[in-house]
Amino acid sequence: MNKLLVVSPSPHTHSGESTSRLMFNVVLALVPAFAVTLFYFGMGALVVTLISITSCLLFEYLIQKFLLKVKPTISDGSALVTGLILAFNLPSNLPWWIVVIGAIIAIGVGKMSFGGLGNNPFNPALVGRVFLLISFPVHMTSWPLPIESRMSYINAVTGATPLAIVKEGLGKGDTMSVISEQIPSHMQLFMGTMGGSLGEIAAFALIIGFVWLLVTKVITWHIPVSIFTTIVAFTGILWLINPQTNADPLFHLLTGGVMLGAIFMATDYVTSPMHPKGMWIFGVGIGLITVIIRVWGAYPEGISFAILIMNAFVPLINRYVKPKRFGEEVKKNG
Repeated sequence: MNKLLVVSPSPHTHSGESTSRLMFNVVLALVPAFAVTLFYFGMGALVVTLISITSCLLFEYLIQKFLLKVKPTISDGSALVTGLILAFNLPSNLPWWIVVIGAIIAIGVGKMSFGGLGNNPFNPALVGRVFLLISFPVHMTSWPLPIESRMSYINAVTGATPLAIVKEGLGKGDTMSVISEQIPSHMQLFMGTMGGSLGEIAAFALIIGFVWLLVTKVITWHIPVSIFTTIVAFTGILWLINPQTNADPLFHLLTGGVMLGAIFMATDYVTSPMHPKGMWIFGVGIGLITVIIRVWGAYPEGISFAILIMNAFVPLINRYVKPKRFGEEVKKNG
């Protein structure tokens, strides 16, 4: 009677990985993009990133220590990653106090209000980013131009992003032939010569980070590839129907936050599906919503909203798309 059988939930094995090690690999994956960001935006990129990271670490420590009365877990690296990704979603000339507000919303509302790491239904960095976009639209859409702005922080030279130029031009009735003369070439977009947030430039650097995450098995390919494939397929169809009123698929892939969102935000363990089939559904949904917002919505970019919307569907996806239970009988044909 003393030997009771204790039944505990999964997982029942340990891979040897730790949260801190996973977060460390994510930080390493973001290093190439951060280096390119420093080259293009200079002082502003450094200031915004340091303020974002410091604020996220500080707010998580204070909330856990004095409000939740639990042992602070800032050493696991999750707050560091949140701060870094939040910074990558901001323009390099954003006033410091707005960055601090974004950090407290990301950590306090997006993460700790749900119980901390592992319990938040939405990506914390995106919660902070979208809150700032709605609350401070002028500041959040004043995009510094690369190179010209790297020697200044607040007084940076600003301009429209390629997506905004296309959105405005098509709204005025211009054709893509006319608009294409005002936007960077595909190679310039690939290398990062365009205005935007810190993480919207240098697709090649983000791809390097993607390869690192795959090699270290921090993420799988399912979500990023499904997002990329959906965006290319959807925009490709629109482009083939009328190339004068729709941008080509490669343009949509290389502009805005698609690379950053698909590789570093949509793949968040807590807010994404567990099963590969669910990941495909999740990624396709993000891709579709992103294109719908870009083409027919009020905003020129839609990846942030798309990821948050699909985050809300993750519990439903996990409920109906899940692996076979251990010991469950599999029906055979015949």
